[in-house]
Amino acid sequence: MISKRLYINIIISVSLIASLSILLGYLIFSEQSARFSIICSITIIILTISLISYLNRTNRNIRFFFDSVKNDDSNLSFPVDNKKGNLRELHQSMNNVNLQIQSLKIENRQQEQYFQKILELLATGIITFNNKGFIHHANSAAKRLLTTEVLTHLQQMERIDKELFWTIKNLKPYERHLVAVNTKQGEIQLLLKSSSFGSDENELTILSIQDIKHELDEKEVDSWMRLIRVLMHEIMNSITPITSLSESLSNIYQSEKKPVMPQDITEKTIATTLQGLNVIKEQGKGLMEFVESYRKLTCIPKPEMKLFRVSELFSRVKILAGSLEKGENKNISFIYDDPGLEIFADENLVSLVLINLIKNAMEANENNPDCKIEITAGRDLNDHKEICVSDNGPGVSKENLEEIFIPFFTTREKGSGIGLSVSKQIMGAHGGTLKVRSIPDKETVFCMSFQN
Repeated sequence: MISKRLYINIIISVSLIASLSILLGYLIFSEQSARFSIICSITIIILTISLISYLNRTNRNIRFFFDSVKNDDSNLSFPVDNKKGNLRELHQSMNNVNLQIQSLKIENRQQEQYFQKILELLATGIITFNNKGFIHHANSAAKRLLTTEVLTHLQQMERIDKELFWTIKNLKPYERHLVAVNTKQGEIQLLLKSSSFGSDENELTILSIQDIKHELDEKEVDSWMRLIRVLMHEIMNSITPITSLSESLSNIYQSEKKPVMPQDITEKTIATTLQGLNVIKEQGKGLMEFVESYRKLTCIPKPEMKLFRVSELFSRVKILAGSLEKGENKNISFIYDDPGLEIFADENLVSLVLINLIKNAMEANENNPDCKIEITAGRDLNDHKEICVSDNGPGVSKENLEEIFIPFFTTREKGSGIGLSVSKQIMGAHGGTLKVRSIPDKETVFCMSFQN
């Protein structure tokens, strides 16, 4: 509406000036009355000055308005009571825009305060900084973890801990890194996560800092307690019969707490003694094997990393799986979509883990006539290379899923309970993971995931 009226006024003014200019030209060339010529000239001058003044006022007000927006000054108000026509409507429109800007600013401040309150309530430290290292915001949790009251630049972290400073400085977007930091309260384990947003010139990095030492301590204590329970169970199972049998044998050769006489020892006594000693020998041998299993568990060799094709690994494992007990009677299939898929790892150790998983699947499906075991290779949702062993057996209960990787934990009568523990350690030595998911009476899937 304002633009339309402005155009109409300009067109009317320009039309009048043009008409009077034509009339003035006609009067001059026809040598008509000089008085009319002078009047036309004066009128043209007045209209021109009026038009220029009008446009200047309009442009000046618009310039003031944009300058106020540029300078983030939305309090500028243009008078409307003493104005008429176009200027009044123009001033009213600019005032309305100012009110909208003020409303948006208030809303943005409220949102900013809202998010700042949320950040302050977080137990995780949050720091945002730009490419030059200037810190825009650091919440209370971050300052508390870093034992400092002021954080304005990343360079300040060098005084806190040099390793922490260089870790943060070299941390790439979406990377995670664990770093130990010595503070006044002692050593803490900080988990750093990074993400970024914005353009290359105005890129901001968001850094989250989380103290996981307490969680690690709790997990470590819990792991040790569960391991100790299993160890105590196995050791007690071996020592209890030895102690009981030793006491029984000792009673054979004592009478009223005095040694029996040699002539009182019969062939039956000797046979019983030999039988008891053999049992003690077998129990002691079993305990030694148990200790040897523990030694193997703690002596995982360092992987000799090299690139190898999964297809070649599968060909090798297929032969080994067929040579396992009852392996020929199981329906085992090897599936991979990419024949050229390569993994950077120790092929012998990966083969050992894979054979162990296949063997476990066979033993779990010992009484399943429709057993199907599938070994697949590909990539997971995070684009990590993985090898999975799945079967359609009885599955693993929810309770046992939490214990299945604990050393010496087993649900089989003749199981050692170290196979899965060793397998998980081997994958951990590769920087990968071994995970399991199971639906009872439907399927069980073990997946070896490689990070590289």
